[in-house]
Amino acid sequence: MVMMKRMKRSLYIGDLAPTVTEMMLYEKFSPTGPVQSVRVCRDKLTRCSLGYGYVNFERPEDAERALDTMNFDLMEGKPMRMMWCQRDPSLRKTGVGNIFVKNLEKSITSEELLDIFSSFGNILSCKVACDENGSKGFGFVHFETHEAAENAINRLNGLLFNNQHVFVGHFKSRSEREADMQAKAKNFTNVYIKNFGPDLDDKTLNEMFSKFGQTKSASVMRDEKGNSRGFGFVSFETHSDAKRAVEELNGMEWKGRRLYVGRAQKKRERDVELKRWFEKMEQERLIRYQGINLYVKNLNDSVDTELLHKEFLPYGTITSCKVMKAGGRSRGFGFVCFSSPEEATKAITEMNGRIIASKPIYVALAQRKKERQAHLIHQYMMRMACFQSQHLLLNPAVYHPNPTQSKYFMSPQNQTQYAFCSYDAEPQSSPQWDLSSVTDPQSNHTQAVWPASPGFIHEVTSVNLQTSQCKYTPDVHPKFMSSAQQQWTLQQMQPYVYTQGQESFTTI
Repeated sequence: MVMMKRMKRSLYIGDLAPTVTEMMLYEKFSPTGPVQSVRVCRDKLTRCSLGYGYVNFERPEDAERALDTMNFDLMEGKPMRMMWCQRDPSLRKTGVGNIFVKNLEKSITSEELLDIFSSFGNILSCKVACDENGSKGFGFVHFETHEAAENAINRLNGLLFNNQHVFVGHFKSRSEREADMQAKAKNFTNVYIKNFGPDLDDKTLNEMFSKFGQTKSASVMRDEKGNSRGFGFVSFETHSDAKRAVEELNGMEWKGRRLYVGRAQKKRERDVELKRWFEKMEQERLIRYQGINLYVKNLNDSVDTELLHKEFLPYGTITSCKVMKAGGRSRGFGFVCFSSPEEATKAITEMNGRIIASKPIYVALAQRKKERQAHLIHQYMMRMACFQSQHLLLNPAVYHPNPTQSKYFMSPQNQTQYAFCSYDAEPQSSPQWDLSSVTDPQSNHTQAVWPASPGFIHEVTSVNLQTSQCKYTPDVHPKFMSSAQQQWTLQQMQPYVYTQGQESFTTI
């Protein structure tokens, strides 16, 4: 076990704050020992942190010391969760040695949970699930072996943790949990009844259901004042009796009210079924309106639903039409749904750009919010890629191994052509775009250079000295870029931290 650990040099760092960068990780871990590389994993499109990263050490003993002494240390106000980097994903997917702990007292942290379970064997990962309000009352402990997990379950299940009896059992995937729910649903004995009046009590409820078989209990739910809440539960001895009661009493009228009688469900089970039902309805709606629902924007305030319907009516049969409003005023956009894709396509071709009430309207197929955001991000990425290919010359910088000279620098031949850039200076959130220039003595042109972000030099464009003009397109000229786009560009070009003799980074 010890020999296997000592061969490892890479650590997984989880639960990172969104503001944690590669440089911050390097500065955090480098005092422990020589660091080969660090990486914060980011979204491919937005370049936002995914909340985890990796640190590669030169020596295994340094990585082991960091894991032992720095696990759950705070970074940007959040405790880091560290574990050995697992190269084999099958160890995580099989779930061997992974246990689930619930009914935890809210004050118990991941570090305390690790201390409680560490005596049973080597732990790969340990975490208490949290949200913005703190602990959610459950967590996970992943042991290296199945035997260690079994021992922990046998010894700790049902014991008191901070005056609360905890459940400790084998972790089950979502598909396994749903399969268990379905199995229980086929053999239910508890029945849920609702929509009855205040005059139904426990005795009457039991009399209604006992004719179908032996009951264990019958109870009407009441509020703090003792008044009926209009629903209750009946528990039968056998599944067959409960099933027969549901089939015969569901929908029955009782004192002018139509009763609902069905299988009793836990809150989580109801939430799962409702989520599945809403997803199914949403999918059916998308299929039904695919290619026929149009989004119309840039509408004049005077355009209402009636006028919008009138303008689009010549292109086909309209099944629905609406101008969206807020506080009684038009929000400047609406939707028009046709009966066929051909009609919708014709309307887009003819109406897009047409002037209605003195304003040219925009017409396109309606998209869901997620699809629209992905499309906009893709468009922006394409523009940025074009911008970088045409106007940026990326020169990889070298990170100096001496901490006292922690600067990015370039070779002398590059310094003659490009501006020097140091990492000591913090990048500004709204970079200045004043241009400096380097004149080519063999031509009558000047190379204009932007101030570079750390680790990169940017060649922008050429300027003709005779005309003193510089050509840009609005998509790429810094003058037309928002501060958010400029900041995103700096994040996109943020370099990894390199040291001398760096190996290729480990990914899993």
